[in-house]
Amino acid sequence: MATRDVIVIGAGVVGLSAALALRARGVPVTVIDREGPAAGASAGNAGAFAFTDILPLASPGIMKKAPRWLLDPLGPLSVPPAYALRIAPWMWRFWRACSPARVAESTRGQTALMDLSKVELEPFLEATGTQAMLRKDGNLQVYEGQAEFDASLPGWQARADHGIAFRHLTPEEMTEIQPGLSPRFKRGTFTPGWYSIADPRDYTLALAERFRANGGRIVIAEATGLTEDGVVTANGPMKGRVVLAAGAFSHRLARTLGVRIPLETERGYNTTLPTDAFDLRCQVTFGGHGFVVSRLSSGIRVGGAVELGGLDLPPNFKRSQAMLDKAAAFLPGLRTFGGTQWMGFRPSLPDSLPAIGPLPGHPNVTCAFGHGHLGLTQSAGTARIVADLATGAPPPIDLAPFSPARFGKRT
Repeated sequence: MATRDVIVIGAGVVGLSAALALRARGVPVTVIDREGPAAGASAGNAGAFAFTDILPLASPGIMKKAPRWLLDPLGPLSVPPAYALRIAPWMWRFWRACSPARVAESTRGQTALMDLSKVELEPFLEATGTQAMLRKDGNLQVYEGQAEFDASLPGWQARADHGIAFRHLTPEEMTEIQPGLSPRFKRGTFTPGWYSIADPRDYTLALAERFRANGGRIVIAEATGLTEDGVVTANGPMKGRVVLAAGAFSHRLARTLGVRIPLETERGYNTTLPTDAFDLRCQVTFGGHGFVVSRLSSGIRVGGAVELGGLDLPPNFKRSQAMLDKAAAFLPGLRTFGGTQWMGFRPSLPDSLPAIGPLPGHPNVTCAFGHGHLGLTQSAGTARIVADLATGAPPPIDLAPFSPARFGKRT
């Protein structure tokens, strides 16, 4: 078994999950983060373990919707004009990944990682003392008309082929599951296998506390570069094997070793309302509008959508308000005052799959980033893979679809 120290860059849910899995195998681990645990997207996500979400964002369906969505600067998918030229190469790769053959390949990889993550989740929660935070309320996807519902059916067939349970619903059946929906929604689909966490920030902080209790060390320091034998930080160099789990900032660190990975940033927005803002029974997905409403212990969270705007542009909180305004129309009893707005960075690769495995040409660095909006969902599965790689155990799934080297073969 490998005993050489491991440095995990990133104290989000993926990094801390990997660190805990490594500590469970006796590996000395230090986690470094420029701000500390749960400072980024791990705090502000929708709190879902979306194991049924096996279809990649890069798909023919999204390409049909994209032109209409892009015309609305506050819509489900937007690219700020100031960033359009810079993101053009990534968009080209995304478009290439939407071919039927590539989508089938990505779906197989995504499904394998989802299955692994679901199997690993509850043992991981039990081992980390966080089992009580898990909820199994399901998800209700709603549709405004028959055409929108019919367009969703191929995706549901793909899930059915994999054995994922769901039920298509009438308006009356939808009301039984979630009262208070606007009558504009004519059909719905309920997936009981969609889990959630009571609060993603509290969960990530609990992982950090357990990691420290298990002998791990967390250092507040900014990683400024990678070397062949460790990390350069603002506090000085650190030596050891590296797990690169720095989310949307990971590609900048990979570049310090001369490796270019086409990681982009989905800037996610939300508003968290007080806990009594609505009687929410399960997570509700308004897929035609690109956002969800989630019940957390900290409040009712209205958020989602995709703004491909990189790391440096200022936030546009009009996007949060636009989703909140829609939520008020879709859930007429929703009280929209007293909320807190948030924006965070989701690390996204053009084929919708994360990068998990050795950094090309640098076996000392293991990549664990690029999960997009599925970081929480896939955190336990990714942690298992990282621990296997670090200790010489065979990975539990085929890692070829997630290879960080895959982008050098396709342009």
